Amino acid sequence: MRVLSCLYRVRFFLVFLGLARVGQSQPQPPRLAAPPPFLQLHAQEDYRYLAHDSTVRPSVVDPIKFIPLTAARTSFLTLGGEIREQYERLNHANWGEGVQDPNGYLLQRVMLHANAHFGRHFRLFGELKSGLAFGQRSTPRPSDEDKLDLHQAFADVAVGDDTHSLTLRLGRQEMAYGSSRLVAVSDPLNVRRTFDGGRLFWLTPQLKLDAFVTRPVNTKPGFFDDGGNRDVWFWGLYGVRPVPRLHGGLDVYYLGFHNQHARFQQGAAAERRHSVGARWWGAPSAFSYNIEAVEQFGRFGEGRIQAGTVAVEIGYAFRAAPLHPELTLRTDYISGDKNLENNDLQTFNPMFPKGAYFGQLAVIGLTNVRDIHPILVLHPPGLPQVVATVDWDFFWRARRTDGFYTVPYILKRPGTAAQSAYIGSQLTGEVEWDANRYLKFEVFLTYFQAGDYLKESGAGDNITYFAPRVTLRF
Repeated sequence: MRVLSCLYRVRFFLVFLGLARVGQSQPQPPRLAAPPPFLQLHAQEDYRYLAHDSTVRPSVVDPIKFIPLTAARTSFLTLGGEIREQYERLNHANWGEGVQDPNGYLLQRVMLHANAHFGRHFRLFGELKSGLAFGQRSTPRPSDEDKLDLHQAFADVAVGDDTHSLTLRLGRQEMAYGSSRLVAVSDPLNVRRTFDGGRLFWLTPQLKLDAFVTRPVNTKPGFFDDGGNRDVWFWGLYGVRPVPRLHGGLDVYYLGFHNQHARFQQGAAAERRHSVGARWWGAPSAFSYNIEAVEQFGRFGEGRIQAGTVAVEIGYAFRAAPLHPELTLRTDYISGDKNLENNDLQTFNPMFPKGAYFGQLAVIGLTNVRDIHPILVLHPPGLPQVVATVDWDFFWRARRTDGFYTVPYILKRPGTAAQSAYIGSQLTGEVEWDANRYLKFEVFLTYFQAGDYLKESGAGDNITYFAPRVTLRF
């Protein structure tokens, strides 16, 4: 605790470095290029350029980002971490149901990692995590507290070069794909998600393939007590093909999921589910799009699974207008069960989604829901590091014959056909300020107006949510 107390006092894509290599005997060019940004997936950060490249402006953390292990500087150690403090205050949490925390509470996250490269073909990566909750009257959620544990520990063995390579990864590791609708690290939550298992990466300029067999890790609140979930297996193949002329790409994937003890409103049974999906995305000029469809099939106990989802996101950036507004319209349809009287199941299972897919207030799961979600992003003049977002999301149950699920797919309230489909609306304002490469400030304010379904099925108070956050990365 003393170490955490001392630490308390003291952006999605992998950035490929396109910097010219300069030999030691050549004249030193001016240092104009900025260091690469810190990434959400810490294991994807690459500081090999520090071995020889002198075109990148020095950073105060360079000494810990490249610690040579050999005289040839082909083997090196990288150290880094993150400290995040977030205050949350919810009025009428769970729409007024259960124990309340009227004075709010503090969530603290500390992550420290070490990345050792031994030549081009082998590396070891390890990361510790600590998530603490202070001031909660209610029992902390699993995503709130994990005092101290091993978050990642894996080994990579690679053949090839930077453009054509095959990599085997074994151990505990984070995973995230596409829009993070089905597989995510859930960074907005205080305790991130991780998996135990193996993965095989194939990388070329025209195709990226990722095959994996894993178990999700159960988060427990104590010290070094997390472990793989013995009831769940997760396997699949995810492919990404860039489409440069459309400034985007195409994702195609298969995901397999087995849960020995699954529970939906239909009941509890063993579940073996197969998901086949595709995502078409890009941002040509000021226009952007992100379209994804998933079909699920398999077995749930004695019944068949037939479920699916479609998500469409269309946006346009008005770059010549004041405040450079970006307007996006997103809509999702995520199936629910048609008939509780038979064994077949049409309820969609999002498996491992990001916790805040519908907003920072993570109360709506990606199961049996449809929504309409306009989003407005503004860039204040003269403040390039500041972004303001306003969005308003409207939710309905996709099928009245199924219930209401929270994140990730936990049945919160059973539903009947006699009840309203309308769950409610969520209005959110958010301001982000990247003060510099290391320090980021965020403020979230959400008002959730409970709809008829919530009022008919139990407590139906409106929720207000306020959460300032500060993150330090190094």
